[in-house]
Amino acid sequence: MRVAPTVELSEEQREILTRWSRGRSTPHRLMQRARIVLLAAEGRQNKEIAETLGVMERTVGRWRTRFVKHGLAGIDKDLPRGGRKPTTRLEREQEIVHKTTQERPENATHWSSRTLAAERGVSPSMVLRVWRANGLKPHRVKTFKVSNDPHFEEKLLDVVGLYLNPPEHALVLSADEKSQIQALDRTQPGLPIKKGRCDTMTHDYKRNGTTTLFAAIDMAEGHVISTCMQRHRHQEWIRFLNRIDQETPSHLDVHLIVDNYCTHKHPKVKSWLKRRRRFHVHFTPTSSSWLNVVEGFFKKLSQKRLVRGVFRSVAELEQAIADFINAHNRDPKPFVWAATAEQIIDKVGRARLALSTE
Repeated sequence: MRVAPTVELSEEQREILTRWSRGRSTPHRLMQRARIVLLAAEGRQNKEIAETLGVMERTVGRWRTRFVKHGLAGIDKDLPRGGRKPTTRLEREQEIVHKTTQERPENATHWSSRTLAAERGVSPSMVLRVWRANGLKPHRVKTFKVSNDPHFEEKLLDVVGLYLNPPEHALVLSADEKSQIQALDRTQPGLPIKKGRCDTMTHDYKRNGTTTLFAAIDMAEGHVISTCMQRHRHQEWIRFLNRIDQETPSHLDVHLIVDNYCTHKHPKVKSWLKRRRRFHVHFTPTSSSWLNVVEGFFKKLSQKRLVRGVFRSVAELEQAIADFINAHNRDPKPFVWAATAEQIIDKVGRARLALSTE
């Protein structure tokens, strides 16, 4: 009579297997194998485990044996599969990769699997397999911009230094304006969500005016100071600075992190700052909006409230923005900056090197 091998687990193995068996991002096959081993470690027989998990008994025996022989590595990888090696694909792989990364089609900006397959005389499925094996996704594109600011490192060290080591008895605020927020109304109401149908909205819209959101986020607490105004000139920026001055404790210094928009450097703004010695302005490098934390808050506002919102007037739009910020301020979370200035400088240096070799 065949006896299933005994499974014994160390504390570390049990912890890892438990995490695999519960993890939402764990592949299903690995989750299933982890559960098999955990049940086997409880002393259960293969037949009982198979009935519990709804799998074949031989499947349980296979992964049980693999774990006993090879440990965690034995179930983390698939068994070698039969069949011959894909010789044709291996012969054409380098050619397909070169064509994808180094050349463009005559009448398009990028290759599709069908156009490249027709160009090289192979099947679209082969092109897809090569792309998948090499991590290529020519149909996708991301935007980027490497800063050419001659004082990039100096400004970066200044701003990141405030994030990582804020001064005592002072507030660090990331501030900016989000201009031209449109109050868009749809020409027809959307269809409700139901099984098999996502939320819908008409492709056309009616413009009902715009507003500009001025916001500053407190790095220590995550609280947002904000106001909406119709324009975004230096006059409006000074009005927003006055609001910050009123809503922050007068005995604390205020360090403002802002971008290089001309409004922030207007002579009248500089004059206002000279009269209020507790305000200190720190400029981010040009083309480095990602360094200004409030931009992340603007993105969250757009995704959660504005993009799919329907607004019949500017007043309705501004009220929606105010409601979103009030809800945020009821339970604010401090923003924790993780990247050091050295890590960012190294990454930007690699990007500049890559651009110079193109």
